[in-house]
Amino acid sequence: MVRDLDIVLTPEEASDERLMALSCAKRLRVNLRDITAVQWLRRSIDSRRAPVRIAARLRVYVGQSAKPLSKPTCFRDADPSRPVIIVGAGPAGLFAALRALEIGMCPIVLERGCDVHQRRKDVARLNREGVLDEESNYAFGEGGAGAFSDGKLYTRSVKRGDVSKVLSLFVQHGAKEEILYDSHPHIGSDVLPKVIENIRGTILAHGGQVHFRTRVTGLVRSPDEVRGVVCADGREFLGPVVLATGHSARDVYAFLKRDGYAMSAKDVAVGVRLEHPQSLIDRMQYHSAEGRGRFLPPASYSFVTQVDGRGVYSFCMCPGGFVVPASSEQGSLVVNGMSPSNRGGRWADSGIVVQLRVSDIPYTDELSMLEYISSIERRCFIEGFKAPAQRMTDFLEDRLSTSLPRSSYVPGLVSRRMDDVLPDLIAGSLRRGLGDFVRKSHGLFLCEEALLIAPETRTSSPVRMERGPDFCQIRGFYPCGEGAGHAGGIVSAALDGIACIDALGASY
Repeated sequence: MVRDLDIVLTPEEASDERLMALSCAKRLRVNLRDITAVQWLRRSIDSRRAPVRIAARLRVYVGQSAKPLSKPTCFRDADPSRPVIIVGAGPAGLFAALRALEIGMCPIVLERGCDVHQRRKDVARLNREGVLDEESNYAFGEGGAGAFSDGKLYTRSVKRGDVSKVLSLFVQHGAKEEILYDSHPHIGSDVLPKVIENIRGTILAHGGQVHFRTRVTGLVRSPDEVRGVVCADGREFLGPVVLATGHSARDVYAFLKRDGYAMSAKDVAVGVRLEHPQSLIDRMQYHSAEGRGRFLPPASYSFVTQVDGRGVYSFCMCPGGFVVPASSEQGSLVVNGMSPSNRGGRWADSGIVVQLRVSDIPYTDELSMLEYISSIERRCFIEGFKAPAQRMTDFLEDRLSTSLPRSSYVPGLVSRRMDDVLPDLIAGSLRRGLGDFVRKSHGLFLCEEALLIAPETRTSSPVRMERGPDFCQIRGFYPCGEGAGHAGGIVSAALDGIACIDALGASY
């Protein structure tokens, strides 16, 4: 017998296989020793009130062997006569390459940055020494911007494609099986690099190509078709092009604008990283003075409010994580957050951002939003990639912080008023939005150790590249993923990469 069972468990029951099986036996009225296996199908934490419970869907096997939750995808050897040039080795590019192999095409992946192993050394040097490699950093390199931002896999893009297949491909390449059933799955910044290396291994083993330190500087085209790309070193790669460069490749937007490709400025969200002690977030979210206890994971939160019809919300929350310098250009500063797989760090951080519309800024052309957020990043830059910071209590009272608490941000912090480094619209909306978050938490969200670190500017692409219903702008050219303004996050970018290859495959 195999039964799927919806059940509510205590945190202790959910963490102990025997206790979980015992609860299932009672519900199904079977003997515990007859249960041969229990599989998670869905797991989520219900922390709306105390005591916290785990909402579960379980598959219970009685007298039968368990079956795998997912089946591995089979890949074909690449057909050199069907090349596809994939620009960028982030989630959109890598999953486009996997899909190309699945249908027998030959993916040629061109990545401006380094492989993920070297890239880890480069971001460590940026943190410890303040030395930035403009081609290998938190934004550029194998795995894209998501490689070092926790590997969050939660998405609302369930209508864009087969989310379960994307998650299964991650598991096939080394991610833990729990991402298949957690309501908010994540891989972890310590695990994801190895998964990315394994994906590269699959591409190479089946005859695809991956080229690092290969920056694309233009497209090769005839009047009505893109025929390939040209690189900074003069090499050309010929074939239809899937452009999956991510939202930080500003030089790519520049040459596409110069050459007349259709694009438009796009709304974004801008704000800060807000850092708290993780223990405070645990106490707040789990309604307990003791925090999370032995059986619950580090808590996360999600806030959203409206200020004069403008969204202010938390973004990319990292429990047990740390804030990092995510700059990709000299003389400018961007911060982001990341967490290891166990989320075991002392601090919690989240983006707190304000909706910024194209109508809010001086508009000159399709790159106006890009230029506007670039100006914020330049204004926030401090030598050595130190970051401007302010205590949350001081920000709400509009005063300079005379001291700053300890922080996870390794390059160091400098006391600044957020009103001096962020536009008035952003700072004012943040102040009112954070005040609303404090009220909703009954004051628990506000403490002396809470710290605003600026700026969080790269929540999404500031440009949308036009394309038709077949994912194509002109014949042979497929703008793809988050950098093209058609996705947001790892899973939606991966789905967009798959969809672009399917559209291209149908045109062959």
